[in-house]
Amino acid sequence: MSTHEHKKNIPDDIKVAVISVSTSRSLAQDKSGAWIKKQAKKEGFEVVIHQVVTDDIDAIQELVEHVTTKICPNAVIMTGGTGISPKDVTIEAVKPFFKKELTAFGALFAQLSFEEIDSAAILSRATAGTIENSLIFCMPGSIKACKLACNNLIFPELGHLINHMKE
Repeated sequence: MSTHEHKKNIPDDIKVAVISVSTSRSLAQDKSGAWIKKQAKKEGFEVVIHQVVTDDIDAIQELVEHVTTKICPNAVIMTGGTGISPKDVTIEAVKPFFKKELTAFGALFAQLSFEEIDSAAILSRATAGTIENSLIFCMPGSIKACKLACNNLIFPELGHLINHMKE
């Protein structure tokens, strides 16, 4: 089946979870997560959970495990904790659970970031993969990075990716 045919036959009941990783923001202050939630709804997706979790490997793993095994969304969109400071542990928490890694996501995100922020794009460790039956996307916490990833990579391909996961 061609890419065009896959995109034409996307499911109409896509469920998305939004997880923001931060030690300094509450749900009320989570601009990036709130934007993802609002935009996902505009795209016609059902947002099944929006939660903030602290930058702690155990806390992140516990929440991701709960979300992927109990709530079972098609996609988990995570924002924050992807930098290189010692407190940034999203990638270390999530990546060990990947069944498959979508290596092109990080590369494409870095390319798009470079076009916007020049060499500072090297700081991003955006990544994506699958856990259980969910696609997982990890991106920086800035609203600009979330818009870049969601508008250019995640939302345009989400239905297509889900179709492939269901094969």
